[in-house]
Amino acid sequence: MDSATLTVIGIMIGILIFGIKTGLGCGFSNITTREILTIAGSYFFLALIFGSIADRLSMDAFERLSSMGMGIHVLVSLLLIGAGIYTQKKWNSGKDVSRHTFLAISMPCPVCLGALAVSCMLLSKSLNFSGLKIGLLVGIAFFIAVVASSFLFRFGKTRLGKTPETMGSAMMLIGIYYLLGALLIPAYMKTKQMNLVSTGGGETGIVPLMAFGVIVLAGFLLDRIRRHDL
Repeated sequence: MDSATLTVIGIMIGILIFGIKTGLGCGFSNITTREILTIAGSYFFLALIFGSIADRLSMDAFERLSSMGMGIHVLVSLLLIGAGIYTQKKWNSGKDVSRHTFLAISMPCPVCLGALAVSCMLLSKSLNFSGLKIGLLVGIAFFIAVVASSFLFRFGKTRLGKTPETMGSAMMLIGIYYLLGALLIPAYMKTKQMNLVSTGGGETGIVPLMAFGVIVLAGFLLDRIRRHDL
């Protein structure tokens, strides 16, 4: 396969992952089919907008904007963790709030919007399509991923007896993942710019240990919170 084909495949896999994330919230909440289609449709129209302006955006400008948005990235991760904890606590006390808290994982956030924008930009550089066609391609792929995964999770929820508590756990895990990305990626990029990555020294070797430590600590704290020990 040539590089262009691999780029397209990688982008489509990325769209699938973000679509599944959105579908997870839709599937485990108690929203209607019409509302699922509305949320999927919102991503479709956003992709059309990003596709129509993909040719006018430069990757350098987007990278500068992304570096400025790390604070928003952290806020999104904390929102997901908080919403996950709240969902589980309310469910354990006999109240289902998933109809409201699922918005934290399913509605368009800066991370999803960034994924849509990057997908359109990269596809516009890899394929000889107009911006509108790029937007249609990305929008249809995202729409299908959201709807299909929503009904798949809903089927699994009914068949396996899962509850909104499962959605709360998933929200917390995704929030921790986002938080790790916001904390470690800038540090890694700075280390790479200092030409330390290729040395394999102690400075870079500590990054995986830091990531593992954060995951363990976060899991411990979340478990304590769920057990009402904090």
